[in-house]
Amino acid sequence: MKAVARISTDFWVGAYLNHLRIAGIPAFVVSRGNSEAGSVLIRSNTLDGRSRLFQKSYNLMMDREVWVLTDEGEDSMIDGIVERQMQRDTDLWIIEVEDREGQTLLETDGFE
Repeated sequence: MKAVARISTDFWVGAYLNHLRIAGIPAFVVSRGNSEAGSVLIRSNTLDGRSRLFQKSYNLMMDREVWVLTDEGEDSMIDGIVERQMQRDTDLWIIEVEDREGQTLLETDGFE
């Protein structure tokens, strides 16, 4: 069994927001969850009335966690999904990324 160093969610979110800031992509924390081990939802808002949601999931074939698209659609639909997720998981972080092209930079080394 390989040992994997875990970083706090608070640290990861700060690094991710800084990475987006450097790239000139606006992003902000909508909901702050558990600073040590909260799950993170990334909402990609393309500023045209539509959004996509990404969440980490374990990929057995790749033997690692990856960001997966869980939902996409009209902002009002995504609002409802996010609200229900927050009611079920009080430790959940919600990060909103605003980019007309839908860039999230989640595929960047260290953030994937």
